[in-house]
Amino acid sequence: MTPEPLDALDADLRAEADRDRDPAVTPDIGIIMGSDSDLDVMAGSETGREGAYDALTALGFAEQTSYSDPPADRFTFETFVVSAHRTPGLMYTYAETAADRGIDVIIAGAGGKSADLPNMTASIAYPLPVIGVPVQEKSLPSVIGMPQGAPIVAVDAGKSYNAALSAVQILARQHDGLRDRLEALHADRQADVARVSRRLHEDGSPQFKADRE
Repeated sequence: MTPEPLDALDADLRAEADRDRDPAVTPDIGIIMGSDSDLDVMAGSETGREGAYDALTALGFAEQTSYSDPPADRFTFETFVVSAHRTPGLMYTYAETAADRGIDVIIAGAGGKSADLPNMTASIAYPLPVIGVPVQEKSLPSVIGMPQGAPIVAVDAGKSYNAALSAVQILARQHDGLRDRLEALHADRQADVARVSRRLHEDGSPQFKADRE
């Protein structure tokens, strides 16, 4: 009998955890979200703020979509929808197996007032670091509301881009190449500010504003 989709996904995660793969071919970062409606925040939107996907790909990470056929890139990440309320068993399996599947950091995002995915994942995956992303402002108290002794790192609402940078900062402690990439990205952002500042100064405020409209 063909297993139900949820059972099959659960089994795949557990089977991958049991395999002995070279860390170079397993995802370094796991991105999970409570619903696919969170994707624009967690990955980034063409019409809105950049997200975790944008940050990681800018730093040379590739998205891994197959365990048996990983990208050639040294650093990779994976993406799943894992609902704390609708699929609590899958959340438990994902968090419990993350370290054995090669994950070093988890970025977990959830929306609504009961945004429990990040903190529950942090509890189950401990001591693996989990960075929580409140998808909405109203999600913030739920994401950061962990008791003493149950740590989670969290970013401001909607800022999964920062969560990705923080995840890479953690990895960069062991990988000098990632540190170099972070410094290069930061230098690019500084240069962007300098270019804008010079344009504003040389064009004057009315012309600069008109050019932006």
